[in-house]
Amino acid sequence: MKIETALYLIPVGISDGPVADVIPQANIDIIRQIHYFIVENVRTARRFLKKVDKDIDISAITFFELNGHTDPMAVSSYLDPLREGNPVGIMSEAGCPGIADPGALAVRQAQHKSLRVIPLVGPSSILLALMASGLNGQNFAFHGYLPVENTEREQKLRELENQSSRNGMTQIFIETPYRNARMAESLFKTLKPDTLLCIAENITDPFNERIVTKTIREWRVSKFETGKVPAIFLFYCLNPKKELKI
Repeated sequence: MKIETALYLIPVGISDGPVADVIPQANIDIIRQIHYFIVENVRTARRFLKKVDKDIDISAITFFELNGHTDPMAVSSYLDPLREGNPVGIMSEAGCPGIADPGALAVRQAQHKSLRVIPLVGPSSILLALMASGLNGQNFAFHGYLPVENTEREQKLRELENQSSRNGMTQIFIETPYRNARMAESLFKTLKPDTLLCIAENITDPFNERIVTKTIREWRVSKFETGKVPAIFLFYCLNPKKELKI
């Protein structure tokens, strides 16, 4: 089936598990027909494409790199192949493009120019962690990275906890893997005993995935140690007057 002339938002695996376990066959069929990709990192993109199909001719593909070092003024030109009638794909380092990802800038440009944009189904660590946490999925916010310095981070955690308590909002954020243990320590120390905290590690990894939700009181006495691995942190303040306390 010939694909449309469109900007395809292509999810990338978020673990080293088999591509077929997390990427639909329909996505693979689309990827095989695209020769222009906007990517966060060319090396990572090449590796993912080879995992999708070892017979893909990488030399026939043109890559445009879009990350924190890219001149925003150059992004519009990345869509030139699309304007000329060629499908273009966007890929993040991992997960869904446009979600906590610089690819959103290219998507915004495409929308501004009334170009067709097609999001594809695939893994998002943020949504998968929320699904598995048992926390409020009706009202939530993703905050990216919190402050690195201890005092600022703990102040931010208190602000987010107060917001969660007032609004019934699940707070979601990430950390650089080598700082996971420090983040967990701040969470255990700063949040209130009855606040629910989920730590989700190695999501979609068939052997190392670990997603655990406990109250802060329970976390403080647990033997859980966070690894230097991709992780999502989520917390939520239960309203005892409205919600079941297990």
